[in-house]
Amino acid sequence: MDFLNLYLQQRKLVFLFIFLCTAVFFSSFALYHLPAAAIGYPFALCAFIGLLVLGLDLYRCKKKSDSLCFLDPAEIDPLLLPAIQTPEDARYQQIITALLQRSAKSQDDFNARLTDMSEYYTLWAHQIKTPIASMHLELQNEDTPLSRSLSSGLFRIEQYVDMVLAYMRIDSPTGDYVFREQPIDPIIRGCIRKFACEFVSRKIALEYEPLNTCLITDEKWFSFVLEQILSNALKYTRSGSIHIFLEAPKILCIQDTGIGIAPEDLPRIFELGYTGCNGRTDKKASGIGLYLCRKICRNIGVGITADSKPNCGTCLRLDLTQYPLRTE
Repeated sequence: MDFLNLYLQQRKLVFLFIFLCTAVFFSSFALYHLPAAAIGYPFALCAFIGLLVLGLDLYRCKKKSDSLCFLDPAEIDPLLLPAIQTPEDARYQQIITALLQRSAKSQDDFNARLTDMSEYYTLWAHQIKTPIASMHLELQNEDTPLSRSLSSGLFRIEQYVDMVLAYMRIDSPTGDYVFREQPIDPIIRGCIRKFACEFVSRKIALEYEPLNTCLITDEKWFSFVLEQILSNALKYTRSGSIHIFLEAPKILCIQDTGIGIAPEDLPRIFELGYTGCNGRTDKKASGIGLYLCRKICRNIGVGITADSKPNCGTCLRLDLTQYPLRTE
């Protein structure tokens, strides 16, 4: 119906011209008092021819409109546009071609800037790790409350640098993933060792027994997810414990006794930049860690969910169940 209305509006001058011509002919026949048969036969013949031409024109316009509807605006190609039939079509196609060329140039410029920015931040992240490692070595020679506090702060900085690298690489088209079957206990123990000083200094108990299970995954990215979860658990647990255990059938759980998450925040904790009530209280929260965890988990085929109640702690669950893989 919309097409028909547009068609009638586009052709209204033609219909007006036909109406005026018909009125002139009828007036002329009436002035000369010609018989009705002399008027009716030519009028019927002209009406039939006019309707035939109108039908063909309507079909041609409908076919052209339908061909335009099937074009994808995101991947439009000037070669796929309908054939030029009027000077107006030619001008429109010139405009479309010019806009497509301008859009392609803008996209190329944007991609170039994005590549330059990605390379710069990747280089910066790698370079800044050198002074961090140097400061870690210097602080290892001392064992004072100040050195332990500085070591903890350096570890946090290193985590933020790793987060920058993960953020830059996570959508890389080359795919920075190496999958192999491996036991998860060595991965978990490696992550725990990184937080050992914080567990001791803050007197947070760790409940963990070997899980004796294997997983086909990328060790680096899976470790990143575990470290982010442990980091959040320690950040929001003032006292008590962190419990790492396995639920049936194959759900890795990391449960803390921290301040918990408000019910209205829980559905959004995996959104980019969302910090919730806890984040607004703790001004250092970025809202990026769990967002990265969710994206990484999707890429490595691991499900991630969270359960929490205010003042009752939080439990992050990683679903490690996978489809059986066949070696080819």
